[in-house]
Amino acid sequence: MIDRRNFLRGAGLALAIPFFESTSTTAYGAIETVRNKRILAVGNHLGFYPGAFFPKEEGTDYVSSPTLKNIEGHRKNFTVFSHLDHDVGGGHGGVNSFLTGVKKQESKGFPEKNVSLDQIAAEHVGTAARFPSITAGIGEGTDMCWTRTGVRIPPVNSPARLFNALFTQSSQSERNLERKRLTHRGSILDALMGSAKSLQGKINGFDRDKLDQYLTSVREVELRLQMSKEWLDRPKPEPGISPITDEERMDIEEMPLFFDLLTLALQTDSTRVATFEIPIGFTTTDLDGVSYGYHGLSHHSKGVDKLAELQVAEDYIFSQVNRLFTKLQEAKIFDDTLVIVGSGMSDGSRHSNKNLPVLMAGGGLNHKGHIISPEEHHKRIPLSNLWLSALQWFGVERDNFGKSTGTFSGLNFS
Repeated sequence: MIDRRNFLRGAGLALAIPFFESTSTTAYGAIETVRNKRILAVGNHLGFYPGAFFPKEEGTDYVSSPTLKNIEGHRKNFTVFSHLDHDVGGGHGGVNSFLTGVKKQESKGFPEKNVSLDQIAAEHVGTAARFPSITAGIGEGTDMCWTRTGVRIPPVNSPARLFNALFTQSSQSERNLERKRLTHRGSILDALMGSAKSLQGKINGFDRDKLDQYLTSVREVELRLQMSKEWLDRPKPEPGISPITDEERMDIEEMPLFFDLLTLALQTDSTRVATFEIPIGFTTTDLDGVSYGYHGLSHHSKGVDKLAELQVAEDYIFSQVNRLFTKLQEAKIFDDTLVIVGSGMSDGSRHSNKNLPVLMAGGGLNHKGHIISPEEHHKRIPLSNLWLSALQWFGVERDNFGKSTGTFSGLNFS
């Protein structure tokens, strides 16, 4: 039998899916007549220094922390959460649980493995957009996005490649060739499904579970192949910007370009679910006043000099988050887009996965400023409760996610 992971990768798992709500277009794409909901999640592997991230006061009248000062202009449009996490450890090894609630290493007993929030939302979108989800990031990313079979989805780390996928129309000959590839892959899938099902009566219960997981993976590929065929000949939207030809770089200054492309992807309804990953190591020394790499800065041990440089790097990240919020407002989709910013790690210097830095913006919510959840372990509220509420806001009908114990009652998502 073909190795499942190699097969999935070879079958073009990242290919997928655009529906436009109006045939009228502007320079940026579709003029909306229906208010579709969107989710955009930004994850930073190394977290944010807690002493500069969390406000001291609760509610809407808090004094902005040094990090949040960079988004002060959008104060009424976001909520910061204290004492939420997934009750996992492992430092860097626990970061992969950020959008899943379940560590990859501990996912065996969960029916949906360690599927991430964005992929559940993407399944809900189905064929309504060209891409059910877009996973982008700098370099190799943060291991943030996972399928329901526990397969990691690596980010697109080239702005040029992302631009071409979103806005460059393939020639007729290229589309015909892709159609043949899709048909060929479809026939392989048919054969695999047939041979796999014939084994079901010949294997024990343990192997049947493995086979079910395999068949689920095959069905996921089938769905994506069908969506690729459906959108193959539909024209892509006009981006209203010049084509991007830059090669991929591990440079923090790529962020604004990626954020602009993701904003356009959401605005043109090329996708309704997007993520952006900031990895463990990338270049920060191009920033004025920074002499260390980002990973080195995260190991500050509360040293004054390193903390000062770390603040410069985190100020840059949040200045770009501020710009992202502004762009979403200008595109008139901020109220329809739930933006998540945070990490699966709180303090990179201590490798802690507790009390994660998390904020939620936009979405048309009545934001509450700073919500402080109970710190005591026996009263703690799982971060998965917040993710479950976000999915329900998006329209997904489900009663649990990850390790949730219910929805998050501190913020009204209706």
